Amino acid sequence: MRLKPGALLRFYSLCGILIQGSQGQFPLTQNVTVVEGGTANLTCRVDQNDNTSLQWSNPAQQTLYFDDKKALRDNRIELVRASWHELSISVSDVSLSDEGQYTCSLFTMPVKTSKAFLTVLGVPEKPQITGFTSPVMEGERMQLTCKTSGSKPAADIRWFKNDKEVKDVKYLKEEDANRKTFTVSSTMDFLADRNDDGAVISCRVDHESLNSTPQIAMQVLEIHYTPLVKIISSNSWPEEGQSIILTCESKGKPVPEPVLWTKDGGELPDPERMVVNGRVLSISFLNKTDNGTYRCEAKNPIGRNSTEYVLIVHDVFNTLLPTTVIPSLTTATVTTTVALTASTTTSATAISTRDPNALAGQTGPDHALIGGIVAVVVFVTLCSIILLGRYLARHKGTYLTNEAKGAEDAPDADTAIINAEGSQVNAEEKKEYFI
Repeated sequence: MRLKPGALLRFYSLCGILIQGSQGQFPLTQNVTVVEGGTANLTCRVDQNDNTSLQWSNPAQQTLYFDDKKALRDNRIELVRASWHELSISVSDVSLSDEGQYTCSLFTMPVKTSKAFLTVLGVPEKPQITGFTSPVMEGERMQLTCKTSGSKPAADIRWFKNDKEVKDVKYLKEEDANRKTFTVSSTMDFLADRNDDGAVISCRVDHESLNSTPQIAMQVLEIHYTPLVKIISSNSWPEEGQSIILTCESKGKPVPEPVLWTKDGGELPDPERMVVNGRVLSISFLNKTDNGTYRCEAKNPIGRNSTEYVLIVHDVFNTLLPTTVIPSLTTATVTTTVALTASTTTSATAISTRDPNALAGQTGPDHALIGGIVAVVVFVTLCSIILLGRYLARHKGTYLTNEAKGAEDAPDADTAIINAEGSQVNAEEKKEYFI
């Protein structure tokens, strides 16, 4: 049968429209990433479709869905949406074996396809810290290892000590037997120190499958160490008659036993004034006999330690000596006022004790005070002697008898006698008689 020219033209025109329409149709897909055990949604869209069928197939080229018809018996695979412009399916409880390239096919002439790669993330197992022992002696070397398996891609491990990251660590990555996941380990090496006692050591695993919520394993360090001893004084300038309290601070693990107080290598000499209450030593009515070196010793099962405190008791007086008046023939009076203040040099640390035989409030003789008084008396005496000598020197003169006065102006001895007798006559005239 022959077609009329007009009918043939219309046939060719219709075929051209169908060819152009099929050339404008193309399936669109997107890659999907899902965590192992999660649900993956695969969507295939066609903007222009003239009732052409869509199909999803797995990496093994097994058909999953043809339009709205399920082709593979797998209860994990479900139809989400089926239309001429879209075919969406879901795969639940995804495993690592589901990873691969999925294909959406548009059955045009020729068939057009689009690929979507399904990436399955392996979730790392909760990390474990090994090599930890408790307690640890101070100075011992500790080697802690943090390990996690099943991550895909390989997880990242970080160490922290009290929220401060530790950088000097070793990192190791190994592929698991399934050749899909990895086992990651990290090792931290350090010496146990008393400052680390009670510190929290944490191993943190970061992975993109954890949604910014890292997995953490923690251990608390317990370090045993010898006591650290320190003496604290309640009085920085102890003086005679005062009291002083010495506190022995001891820190160790295990907790140190009650401390032992000694003075100058022996027992405390005066238990009545030197009272020990736990870690506190109280000394009342201080005097010079309390001067010395006090030692506080603390011990625990690990060892013992001690510290010393040197006590120097200072003098307490500011005495004004009375006025001293020294009489002399010159009617000169010497007045001396002397103020004595005794002080001693304090040491870096001081503790004191009183003579156990001394009465409360009573102190021994002060040799410095006695020596000062004697020096003042000697000085005043010497000054008095010097002033007396100067006075006598100023009033020194020549004294003559009556005979000497007459002979002083006479030319010869006879004249001198006559002059002297004249003087005696005049002297007799002045005599008075008493009846």
